[in-house]
Amino acid sequence: MITDKNLARLAGFCYLIVIATGLFAEVFVRQALKVSNDAMATANNIQNNEMLYRYGLVADSINFVIGLPTILIIYYFFKRTNKLLLQLAVVLVVIQTAIIAVNLLNQITPLLLLGNDTYLNSFQTKQLATLSLLSLNIQAQGYAIGLLFFGFYCLIIGYVIIKSKAIPIIVGILYALSGLCYLINSFTMFLSKGFENPYFIYLAIPIFIGELALCLWLLVKGIDTSKLEHNR
Repeated sequence: MITDKNLARLAGFCYLIVIATGLFAEVFVRQALKVSNDAMATANNIQNNEMLYRYGLVADSINFVIGLPTILIIYYFFKRTNKLLLQLAVVLVVIQTAIIAVNLLNQITPLLLLGNDTYLNSFQTKQLATLSLLSLNIQAQGYAIGLLFFGFYCLIIGYVIIKSKAIPIIVGILYALSGLCYLINSFTMFLSKGFENPYFIYLAIPIFIGELALCLWLLVKGIDTSKLEHNR
């Protein structure tokens, strides 16, 4: 029989995988291989590191699938305090997952464009490289749209944690702060010329801390279900 503590630890373990795969795909693949405003350099990086690029695709795919049990387990516990709000949170994160999963097609596109298929012979090398970089830029914006929904999810879950006290309030505050940073990050990209975001590195730190704090607490301590019952 699975206990509540083991279920919470399972959520924490899944969340840890989500964080690890997300970091790998974003930092060690996309950010490492993409060269801003240099299509040829980006294309060469992808071609010379094709397996790394493919590993990034696999990491993202795992991220989407493994993230769902975490969301459902959190819903299972906290629906006892505010079912309607938790249902809204689940809807938001499902939309986010769907957007980013479909958006992964834009990350696959460069592999198709930079392949050796004969039907691509009508394009020049520079044209294919340009289209590849454009596809990656579109992928980045699609990611930002998806994370907009996830930012609101984090705000809701952070609020619920703070109100329920089933997890330390500081964890709820940090998680809500990560949600706020996600929103600032996405809106900054949408409002900036060229969709540049010079504040990403500063926003990434509290995002990482907030998500890791919840992840580790679930993994190590679990959830105090007695306080959830008290708040019903």
